[in-house]
Amino acid sequence: MVVMTTMESPERWRHHGPMSAPGAGSLTFDGLPIDVAALCRIVQGVLIHSDWLTAYGVSEAQFRTVSRETLPLAGRLRQIADLDGSALTVERAPDRRAVGTCRDYALMLCGMLRQQGMPARVRCGFGAYFTRAWEDHWICEYWREGRWRRADAQLDRIIAPSLGIGFDLADLPDDMFITAGEAWRRCRAGKADPMGFGHGVQASGLWFVRVNVVRDHHSVNGRETSDWDTWRQATAARHDLSESERATTDELAAHPEKPTAEPLPPWLGR
Repeated sequence: MVVMTTMESPERWRHHGPMSAPGAGSLTFDGLPIDVAALCRIVQGVLIHSDWLTAYGVSEAQFRTVSRETLPLAGRLRQIADLDGSALTVERAPDRRAVGTCRDYALMLCGMLRQQGMPARVRCGFGAYFTRAWEDHWICEYWREGRWRRADAQLDRIIAPSLGIGFDLADLPDDMFITAGEAWRRCRAGKADPMGFGHGVQASGLWFVRVNVVRDHHSVNGRETSDWDTWRQATAARHDLSESERATTDELAAHPEKPTAEPLPPWLGR
């Protein structure tokens, strides 16, 4: 059960932000089902993950664009319409879907829920159901019946069985996904090994958990993308965190929803 850890109000996440607004194109979120699992299936029918193309029997050469850039939903819906102008409820063939990443799935589900007036937000953290202990991952959190619930819109009938998943992906068990702040607090308390959190061989450890803490902080403050997405450019020297950086991250991990009065200082060029 995901409960509120602060005096935050879910009303704050009921309305669209710049990334989640669907725009005024030919494809809209109006008239979609209210069931979260059904919405997840709709998302899965129009998106395909860039890392899982072969699982669907397709290759990069079959797509106009293969990118890890997360687009605002208005732009993403235009891209989907250009590929296939059918209603969103019509499942596309794999090679007629827009290519994205887990964040695109989470953002689209978030936008669909907000369109119906349901508080929803995109969270950055780590999933326990991939190939490593805790894999870098993004999901959608939504408010229903007095608590936050978590949904993974990416894992469809192709991917979920390959990972041996048997739980409800529209209401994730507490031990299957943790936010970056939760991961940071565990690591700082000595309850988890920082090297168990990350993305691939070269991106793991406390420095990477910190990257996700800041990205999650930005996301719940309406910036589902940020300058911190350039973490792949980080040099090895940036993997050593100062005491000041650790203290700042402690605060963000404890209160990710707290607005930042000033931009965080640049970190890649040091």
